[in-house]
Amino acid sequence: MSNIPETGRTSRVQIRLVVIQVLVFSLLFTLGGRLWYLQIRNGQEYTDEAKNNHVQQVVQPAVRGSILDSRGVPMADNETRLVVSASRTELMKMEDDGKAVMARLADVLDMKPKDVMDKVRLCDAKTPQPCWNGSPFQPIPVTDEATTQQALQIRERAEDFPGITAEPTAVRRYPAPGLANTSQVLGYLSPVTDEEITKAQDTDSPFLRSDQVGRSGLERTYDKQLRGDAGVTRYEVDNLGRVIGRARSDDAQPGANVVTSIDARVQAVAEYELNGAMKAARKEMDRNTGTHYKADSGAVVVMEAKTGRVVAMASQPTYDPNAWVGGISAKDYARLTGKKSNFPLLNRAIQGQAAPGSIFKVVSSTAAVNAGYDFNGNYPCPSSYSVGGQVFQNFESRGYGSISIGKALEVSCDTVYYGIAHKEWMKDGGMKPKHPKDWFYRTAHQFGLGKETGIDLPNEVTGRIPDRQWKKSFWAANKDSWCRQGKKGGTYVQRLAYEGCLEGDRMRAGDSVNYSIGQGDTLVTPIQMATIYSAISNGGTLYNPVVGKAIISADGKQVEEIAPKSHGKLPMNAKTRDQIDEALAAVATRGSAAWRFGGWPQDKIPMHAKTGTAEVYGKQTTSWFASYTRDYTIVMTISQGGTGSGASGPAVRNIYEAMYGLDKKGNQDLKKALMPEPRTTLPKIEPDGQIEAPEIKPYEPPKNPEDPQVLAGPPARRD
Repeated sequence: MSNIPETGRTSRVQIRLVVIQVLVFSLLFTLGGRLWYLQIRNGQEYTDEAKNNHVQQVVQPAVRGSILDSRGVPMADNETRLVVSASRTELMKMEDDGKAVMARLADVLDMKPKDVMDKVRLCDAKTPQPCWNGSPFQPIPVTDEATTQQALQIRERAEDFPGITAEPTAVRRYPAPGLANTSQVLGYLSPVTDEEITKAQDTDSPFLRSDQVGRSGLERTYDKQLRGDAGVTRYEVDNLGRVIGRARSDDAQPGANVVTSIDARVQAVAEYELNGAMKAARKEMDRNTGTHYKADSGAVVVMEAKTGRVVAMASQPTYDPNAWVGGISAKDYARLTGKKSNFPLLNRAIQGQAAPGSIFKVVSSTAAVNAGYDFNGNYPCPSSYSVGGQVFQNFESRGYGSISIGKALEVSCDTVYYGIAHKEWMKDGGMKPKHPKDWFYRTAHQFGLGKETGIDLPNEVTGRIPDRQWKKSFWAANKDSWCRQGKKGGTYVQRLAYEGCLEGDRMRAGDSVNYSIGQGDTLVTPIQMATIYSAISNGGTLYNPVVGKAIISADGKQVEEIAPKSHGKLPMNAKTRDQIDEALAAVATRGSAAWRFGGWPQDKIPMHAKTGTAEVYGKQTTSWFASYTRDYTIVMTISQGGTGSGASGPAVRNIYEAMYGLDKKGNQDLKKALMPEPRTTLPKIEPDGQIEAPEIKPYEPPKNPEDPQVLAGPPARRD
């Protein structure tokens, strides 16, 4: 009898069938689960994505808001240019991919056909510039310099130019060059990068690929407000990219206007006077080297003393910000950034660091009083001061006998500060301090030095206060190099390296003595010193310098004022403030700046000033001039420009005279005064976007001005 089942299947075959059935059911179950996940669990998400795959966006950039001076004069706005653009979508529908149209377009625009084709090709890793890195569904600009005649030819012969448009478009411009450049303050624009798009996509201000963004200055600080919201039109397209309908459209919203505290007229004067002071300095002889001063760079800040608002800010060398509009050429970029350019992109008012010289003495005077020294006490002012075998000379090696701290400020006596600083160094323990009070260094930090002022401009630098912590950090970073280079009894540089290797982490007597007059490793910026002198003027409040004054919507209906903010108080009481104020007034009437301010109406507009001549190793001296009235503070500096009163003094006076409407004899004409007092009102912007602003003309200096040096007599001292 056979054991084979009626079906003819052996047990082995049955087992195999069962296994196959299990596998089939498992695969079906897995497939069903996946279908459930895709169609039910995440069905809506994938449906939305599928729809988006068939929707493309065309972006209409928003009109960027203007940057205005305090009276409404545009310093950065937009101009209408005829822009010829090509629709790549339309061109790709043609049998020859639009080559014939591009050739005809090139003929009209006086361009080479290849150049036009390159403009509309898409960028990728293998495609060099020029190419288009935006959306292929967006009109691609071919030129923004089309003439009216060219635009008319394109529009009148529309059948010959399918997919080509010639439309007026707003393009950024900076109308001020020749009036008031303000380039480093305004900044410039350039296209947004992929990295920036990615970082901003989840924020409340995402970028579109067509956006131009601020790269420096006010254009960067207030980019979000100026940029506005681009208009987006969404088109439905098929899998070949052909448009089959319009989905939705959002209108563009223009950017807001930024009103600044800058007065374009005062800005023009400041730029003119800074440039003139540098030219004049180059004609003067450096007595130490027997060569002319190089005067290679400089800066000036004009500030409202009671608010910290910046009225003018100029930096030399400068540049025309229009060079960036539409993309900067390689030649212009090299000219602005090359080694021989002297870096005109730097705003030296906030990024230029130098030893302050004697204008630092307001800090040292305060430190001395806080350390217990009587402001009106008697202190020796010899022609030189010796510390450990090293002799520190008074300026021009002149002595004044026994004088007060106030008189030391007036005549800029270095040795008074040397003596006080040396005594404090010894009280703190000398080379082996235990619990040093460091009055001179602590006070400088309390004045706000060694850190940013908080101005609303990017990339401000901090300067440097060479206190004990800095000495230790600097020594740790350089000791190996110093120890290799140092040599006892070698050259000056080798001796410095040798001393640095042995005790570069210690505060030596010479360090403290030199520091007390703003020399040595101390670095400050013009904006820091303008902030300090403004605080002395206003009674002691340290304001954050600010350029922006208000944000006003394009239709003028929404106004957001930018209020001045304080970051602290000067570390002095009212009595000390008044004493320093009186001493600085004496500088302008009978001290180191008096020869530059002969005939000044001191009874009507009290002038306070401090001159500074800072020594820089390997370079010529840096000229500083810090000053203030009841309304304004002006600080000017010229690198390798000579003495403070000699190089910067006349230019600072000329700026004040233009603002107050004064002549060299002190007579005031308010009709000629540019800004006799700070402006509190804002310019008016109409609902249609029109801005009420006066016309500004190029600055013309007074003809044949009288020489203030003649009026004042021969200089007694030029610090």
